[in-house]
Amino acid sequence: MVHQYKNNGYNIVLDVNSGAIHIVDDLVYDVIPLFETCTKEEIISRLSESYPKEEILEGYEEVKTLVQEQQLFTEDEYENYMEQFKERPTVVKALCLHIAHDCNLACRYCFAEEGEYHGRRAVMSYEVGKAALDFLIAESGNRRNLEVDFFGGEPLLNFEVVKRLVAYGREQEKLHNKNFRFTLTTNGVLLNDEIMEFANQEMANVVLSIDGRKEVNDRMRPFRKGAGSYDLIVPKFQKFAESRNQEKYYVRGTFTHNNLDFSKDVLHLADLGFQQISVEPVVAKPTESYALQEEDLPKLFEEYDRLAVEMIKRQKENRGFHFFHFMIDLEGGPCVAKRLSGCGSGTEYLAVTPWGDLYPCHQFVGNEEFLMGNVTEGVKNKELQKEFKLCNVYAKEKCRNCFAKFYCSGGCAANSWNFHGSITDAYDIGCELQKKRIECAIMIKAALAEEAEETCEIQQNMLNLTQ
Repeated sequence: MVHQYKNNGYNIVLDVNSGAIHIVDDLVYDVIPLFETCTKEEIISRLSESYPKEEILEGYEEVKTLVQEQQLFTEDEYENYMEQFKERPTVVKALCLHIAHDCNLACRYCFAEEGEYHGRRAVMSYEVGKAALDFLIAESGNRRNLEVDFFGGEPLLNFEVVKRLVAYGREQEKLHNKNFRFTLTTNGVLLNDEIMEFANQEMANVVLSIDGRKEVNDRMRPFRKGAGSYDLIVPKFQKFAESRNQEKYYVRGTFTHNNLDFSKDVLHLADLGFQQISVEPVVAKPTESYALQEEDLPKLFEEYDRLAVEMIKRQKENRGFHFFHFMIDLEGGPCVAKRLSGCGSGTEYLAVTPWGDLYPCHQFVGNEEFLMGNVTEGVKNKELQKEFKLCNVYAKEKCRNCFAKFYCSGGCAANSWNFHGSITDAYDIGCELQKKRIECAIMIKAALAEEAEETCEIQQNMLNLTQ
């Protein structure tokens, strides 16, 4: 499978199964879609009005060489791997601890309903949290590195329990030869020097929630009485990001139908000094006024293109920043299992409610159809666990022939369920945006690689002049 597209002046060709990416001229770009179905003579005939015959022959041979070197039109070797993959033992490696089903903000798009998750306000006790960590250790098998995210609602409403659970986890590491990677997601309202110091000692990553420009943020992320949160949290987030040396954190926002010009929010956050930024599309029922609609897609595609070009410009000016959805590893990347099955929800990754119930992930919490068990009893709904275990890009018809499948791993199971009633379908607007982000990410890599090559050539020429 081959995917071709043009972006920012580059002709980009992606060989999906090998992951090989080629930046080609117009001629080769036009030869590639004809190569598998046409003879050499037919290709010459079809392109003869646009290119000289000798150049067409040269382009044909270039494509032929790429095919012979298994860099183009390669076979899919992963589908057969799935049979082994399905038989892998189930181990739990990550928990999302809902340390507080409560919140001090009233974000209008919150899937957790101001932290209540379709239920009641509650905070996790130390005893339940301790049982959750014990469950994780017991179910992790031989896996040494384990992840625990303190989530909400707003987890800092229950900060004392967070501290005690981290201390307990550190004790258990030594006893069981495990290594806990703790993370925290916060709206920043309660953030103070003590919490920052603790987080800098213990949290491998911190997610700081803010939507961008003041008017955008305060419209969607107000306090319950209506006042905006921007003025309170921005100075705290700036201080916190600097205290972490602009590493191991994200300012994380959500864009909606109300701010389709979201690239301005990303750049606003960058101009505030943040270097790790994630601004993601809202996922909401189409009936909501802020929900993204299919007719919004062309505008959103333009915004991603605009953002990508600006990021290249800023990188060349030594004032670059990272945008989560444009971060892509073209050489190593995730392991095969991760590329095929994604986040591992329902199997490797589970969410824990304040009273210890287990769900496939935080977005399923409160939906009793997806109750899997409890931290004291373990996973009881083995059929549901098996269903999630079999959820992969080859189990989803929309994914099988999609060029992005090994980058997005089939998308979010919760979004698929909420829009189609099945975890093996896909949220269509999300798919389109994901494909666009991948195209932009590859283009950025191409542009920066070209810049590095040109710089190296200039430096070599200058060296030759001095010799």
